[in-house]
Amino acid sequence: MASLVCEVLKIPKAIRDSMIAHCIDGLPDEACGLVAAASSGASTPALVEKCYLTKNAARSAKLYAVDPLEHLKADRDAESNGLEIVGVFHSHTHTEAYPSPTDVAQAPDPTWHYILISLKREMPVVRSYLIRDGKITEEEVVVVG
Repeated sequence: MASLVCEVLKIPKAIRDSMIAHCIDGLPDEACGLVAAASSGASTPALVEKCYLTKNAARSAKLYAVDPLEHLKADRDAESNGLEIVGVFHSHTHTEAYPSPTDVAQAPDPTWHYILISLKREMPVVRSYLIRDGKITEEEVVVVG
């Protein structure tokens, strides 16, 4: 299955807001979820079409792990809707929206978008990265709609 890789990630405002709310609701622990986009593989820039709010199986303020059963359900739902999982998001409760060494070490797919939501400041900060062979590349996040 082709995966989307680009330098711009478009996120509808309603989905971005849902992701932020999920992260705030998860406090004091990190929260996490998955994002899906069209599975054509030709879309540039990628447009997040669906968000799956998942449990943090690690139940930690410093680590996250998407619940495996919820990941499977999200993957099946995305596929049944002509989408594919193209990334993961999680919160940083007290640090900037930048991948930690643990985030880099645990990045499961070099084609995924790694969206970080920092709750360090009064206003949440949303940033996205590509992580390939340990190299972190920030991509532009464009909020649409």
